[in-house]
Amino acid sequence: MMKISLQAKVVFLISSILVVDQVSKFWIKLNMSLGQSFNVIGDWFLIHFTENYGMAFGLQFWGEYGKLALSIFRIVAVILIGFYIASLIKKKMPAGLVLGIALIMAGAIGNIIDSAFYGLIFSESGYATPATFLPPDGGYASFLHGRVVDMFYFPIINTIWPSWVPWVGGERFIFFRPVFNVADSAITIGVFYLLLFQRKRLFHDEVIEIDAE
Repeated sequence: MMKISLQAKVVFLISSILVVDQVSKFWIKLNMSLGQSFNVIGDWFLIHFTENYGMAFGLQFWGEYGKLALSIFRIVAVILIGFYIASLIKKKMPAGLVLGIALIMAGAIGNIIDSAFYGLIFSESGYATPATFLPPDGGYASFLHGRVVDMFYFPIINTIWPSWVPWVGGERFIFFRPVFNVADSAITIGVFYLLLFQRKRLFHDEVIEIDAE
């Protein structure tokens, strides 16, 4: 039986996440208008099309300059993570550790693609019409100023605070409010996996060379 190298596993994992991430985003951009939703499972799992200028789960900071800084930071971070993964493979570190970091890298690349190219290849998404791919008049933004496409929405709890609750009585309470995408999910899963199962190896002061199987 042919043995699959750890390098091949990393490439396959990153490539698979990027394909799923980009296919889902392209479908959303070309088939849904901004703000449009449809239910997947009841009222607590929805596909809801939104875009953001900033960080994962729709977080933003410092407007357009913050957007540019974040895009550049992501690119530099991905390059450094790539070198780090190569170093871990060379030192024969555990596959779980390497693949956990590869998840984070894949998610970062997925959102970089949106920021770098979506403004160039798509028209503006409207609240009544979907975007157009490669519009004749050009895209809606310049390089590195595209918006990240989000679609997964889990309002597991959607209720109204009782009127007797101080300060928030009568207001709507939604949990979980952020809307996210496949790339965000890969980053989150990678971070939690490393913290829960690879913490000792990740933060170990000395490099321990062991079999990567």
